[in-house]
Parts: sequence; structure tokens; C-alpha cells
Amino acid sequence: HKEMMPQFADPRNYKPWMVNIVVGLSIFGVGLFKKVVLADNIAVYARPVFAAAGQGESIDFLQAWGGALAYTFQLYFDFSGYSDMAIGLSRIFGVVLPLNFNSPYKAENIIDFWRRWHMTLSRFLRDYLYIPLGGNRHGSVARYRNLALTMLLGGIWHGAGWTYVFWGALHGFYLIVNYAWQALCKLWHLPTSGRGYKFLAQSITFIAVVVAWVFFRAEDFGSAALIVKAMFGANGVELPLAIASKLQSLGLDVTVVGIAIDYQGGGAAFVNTWLLILALGGIAFFWPNTQELFLRYNPGLGLTTEKEPRGLLAWRPSYGHALALGGILCISFLSLSRVTEFLYFQF
Repeated sequence: HKEMMPQFADPRNYKPWMVNIVVGLSIFGVGLFKKVVLADNIAVYARPVFAAAGQGESIDFLQAWGGALAYTFQLYFDFSGYSDMAIGLSRIFGVVLPLNFNSPYKAENIIDFWRRWHMTLSRFLRDYLYIPLGGNRHGSVARYRNLALTMLLGGIWHGAGWTYVFWGALHGFYLIVNYAWQALCKLWHLPTSGRGYKFLAQSITFIAVVVAWVFFRAEDFGSAALIVKAMFGANGVELPLAIASKLQSLGLDVTVVGIAIDYQGGGAAFVNTWLLILALGGIAFFWPNTQELFLRYNPGLGLTTEKEPRGLLAWRPSYGHALALGGILCISFLSLSRVTEFLYFQF
């Protein structure tokens, strides 16, 4: 309320400004592309894995990770996409909304992840649950209890199923471990910087988030547990016959290292899954996010980044960027021929 109402009291926001229309339409276009081109196209490779787990079918290591990672990036581009669409639409009318995403998969720990993912919900949970419960004002034990309760209630907010409850409890556990590790590093003067440490921290955080998303997406706790077990190698590793044959033609016998061969096909789906995972992972980890692209035009409230991309990536009102926007809008509109849904519509 205190962020939004002053904007409605400003008389300048009651008349159209071309800069707001252009910036808003551009942000909307980026969000629409994220949703209907990126998220919806990788979704088809996440559904079969979770459906198979729901039927109790055996899933191998690569299938499990392929399905989990496909859903991880589907959720990211779906949710961040329509957050961009909302921000863009509001900006057209001169209203600047709070940011909701800040490259959360780049987080170096789970505390940082929740400062970057669904930022408005994180702030709500902090201000109206964690702080009223006592926050960190009564010692470490009380802080850990309040973190666990806050995330547990955050999980229930998403749905009444046990999978949502466990997802919230798991993130509460992650946060407790993270705060305890920070306290231990401070006590023992352990190093917490450097490229190697950053890479390891980001990797561990990302893997922990992916494992938690399995419970968030799965139909029930049993199917989630089935996928997680497979992710940790319980069912071995298999390669489709077409892929194994290609490797054998290069002189590599996959069976020597304990990899089984799946004779039921699925080579094209396997390749498409991992190519899309690599492509979307590259965008999520290495491409500038929306607020960085539009940094000089105040894309949202609560801007936390000061890094602007160099060269053509930095958006500005130019013919080149207008052509690029027109291109992604055309691709997005052509992708609207099928019925899809926003993952977060039910929450």
C-alpha cells in the first residue's frame, strides 16, 4: 500500500506517456515470450516423467533429472514471464509494480534464493509471519523455530496437499541449515569467498532447490519420493538405444561403465529434453534478467541490481530493439494456437 498509493496520488500518472507505453509493452513482450515459447515448450518434457512416477513406473537417473530440471525451468520462465507481463501492463498505465524475480537460480545460498524468488511473497512472509512470530529477536533456537513455522505456513499457502506441506518444511530446513552454517563460518573463521566457493555454493543451492521442486510438482508424496530416489541413482542409469548406438559407433561401450540400454526408443525426446535444459539453463544463469535489460528505465520497485549489460543487450528505444520486440511478439502470438495454463493460477 505504501509503495503503490503515492503513484496514484501523482497527477503525472493520469495522462499517457510514450516512454511508459514503450517500456511497458517491451517488458510485456519479454514476459509473453518467456511464458508461451520457453516455459510451454519445455513443459512437454516434464509431464511424462511425473506422470510415469504417478503410475509407479520405474524411472532411471537421467529420466528423473531430465524431468526435474525441465519442470525447474518451466516454473521459472512461466512464473517470471507472467510477472513481467503484469509489470509491463501496469507500466503502460504509468504504475510501477514491485519486482518479483531477480535471477533466483544464481543464488549462492537458500537465504539469497528467497530474496530473489517470488520476492513479493517472501516479503509478505517476512513482514506478516516471521517478524510477528518474533523473528531473530529471542536467540538462535527461536529464530530456527520461526523460520520453520514461516516456511511451513508458506507451503500450506500454496495448497493443502502433503506435498506442499513437505516442500515448505524442506525449505524451512534448508534455511535453518544455511543460518547455522553462516554462524559456524563466523565462529571458525572459515573462508566464504572466491570463485571455487561461489561455484560450489551456487551448485549446492540449485540442486537443493531442484529436489524441493519435485515435491512441489508431484501428484503425491509417493511419486515424488520415487523421482528423488531415481535422481540419487536408486534405479541406475539408462540411455536410449539410438544414443547408445551412436556412442558405440565412436568406440564407446556404455555398458562397460554400468549404463544400461533402453530398447524401447525415446532417443528424440531424450535429446530434445537435454538440449532445451541446456538452452534455458544458459538463459537463466548467464543471460541478463529483465530488470538488468531495462535498468535505465526503472523497470520495477525494489530494484536490487546495479549491473547493466553492455552493448546491444541494454534496452533502449531504437529501431533495432523495436525490430527485436516485433520478432519475439510475432513468435509468441504464433505460439498461442494451443491451450496452456499459468502454473501459479491455482495459488
